[in-house]
Amino acid sequence: METKKSYNFSEIDYKKLSIIADFKLQTERTIFNEWFSYKYEISEFELKYITNLLDVNEYYLQYYTEHQLRARFISPFLSIVNLNTDKFKSWFEYELSGTVNGYELRGNPDFMIASGDILPKKPYFFFQEFKKSKTNSNPDFQLLSEMAVAIEINKINIIRGVYNIGRHWFFIILEKIDEGKYQYYESVSFDCLKINDLKQIYINLQAVKELFCKD
Repeated sequence: METKKSYNFSEIDYKKLSIIADFKLQTERTIFNEWFSYKYEISEFELKYITNLLDVNEYYLQYYTEHQLRARFISPFLSIVNLNTDKFKSWFEYELSGTVNGYELRGNPDFMIASGDILPKKPYFFFQEFKKSKTNSNPDFQLLSEMAVAIEINKINIIRGVYNIGRHWFFIILEKIDEGKYQYYESVSFDCLKINDLKQIYINLQAVKELFCKD
């Protein structure tokens, strides 16, 4: 019996992703309109919190290691978004595995929203790679491989995620269009060190809770 080829998410680069399946970037962004036009009124408390977070980190974020970036900015920011309800929770570095087009993929995504109480079950959204800059194994390709696994686990054809490179956040939508064929969309860059962009990132994540974390 032929052994299935397997990869860890952390080793996925463009070449490996292309071997696993056909992932095609779509160069239009109207698909983000519903997501990014979600109406959410940021409260005075929330605005004060994220503004203070920005003030504390603004001049130092570019020098942070990945662990510092997570501890000092990402985690406090996700905490105020509050991606935990009675239906889903936030999960840091929990194992995810599945088969995409005959390839076994596994690893520990940096962050995901999923159902489950003790262990994650159904993944709804991913946040990948708190990196300072792109490397040979880029966060976008790792993110896409994780999202493809979630599509196969959930037996759906669309899922969403986000990755950041230092101060810049990019939202992603992945669609399965046929067996072994996917297309994905990447948003414009949101600069988290600009208050208006940070507010929009915050609203986009609130939209995830209300619009996309559903069975």
